[in-house]
Amino acid sequence: MTAGRAPNLRVEQQWLGSGVAAVVGTDEVGRGCLGGPVTVGAVVVDLTVKRPPTGLRDSKLLSPGAREALVPRIDRWALEWAVGHASAAEIDAHGILRALRLAGERALAALDSDAGCVLLDGNYDWFSRPTRIADSPLARAPHRVELKVKADLLCASVAAASVLAKVTRDGLMRELAQQHPAYGWEINKGYATPEHMAALREHGPCVEHRRSWRLPGAADDQLSLDLDAPIGGDGATAEGRPPADGRTQDQAGCSSSPVVIGTPSR
Repeated sequence: MTAGRAPNLRVEQQWLGSGVAAVVGTDEVGRGCLGGPVTVGAVVVDLTVKRPPTGLRDSKLLSPGAREALVPRIDRWALEWAVGHASAAEIDAHGILRALRLAGERALAALDSDAGCVLLDGNYDWFSRPTRIADSPLARAPHRVELKVKADLLCASVAAASVLAKVTRDGLMRELAQQHPAYGWEINKGYATPEHMAALREHGPCVEHRRSWRLPGAADDQLSLDLDAPIGGDGATAEGRPPADGRTQDQAGCSSSPVVIGTPSR
């Protein structure tokens, strides 16, 4: 599962050589899930950071065991890192793109380094999308957001962020599976597998599901999935809509913490 060329620091070093003090590689996981939070990892590198850890790849190319083994190596290698979450209730209340921004803001807010330059995988800048959320932890967007298609494959800081985000979120979903055992989250991590869909039809959604996505088993959707929901894709839905059952965000609740998990490694 580790085939392919290893990511490197060439892109990061280009920006560092232009006078940027530090580059923050970021990546998200859980965007296309039906349940659980969306999670953003952030990894800081500067000119003192050298060769990436052996075996580093985009998290999707690694086995669970390989990802877990990389975490302490990334911790020793990176200048610092952090992981932020936005809960299913926040996704329902604000939409997936603003929730992505909120999770990213929480990760950046935990860093000691100035996030002057954020390296973002893909071709759409959700990091600069206005959140209009009262408890947004950042007063302003990063000075500079650089988009790079396939950055998770090419850029070591982004690949490292993807690994940290994936390992952190997978661990959280295993914990949530103990509270909500009917959905098999310890295996599917909240994605729309046939088993997860069948459990939704049988039991309906729980508090950790993204109810604004009109999931199978919900009382008001006639057992049909919202065709606008971004199931495994890059679309967006539920922008600004409240939870489908009429509850407020606070009433919906969530056991997944929005508090960033982070550590300075040096």
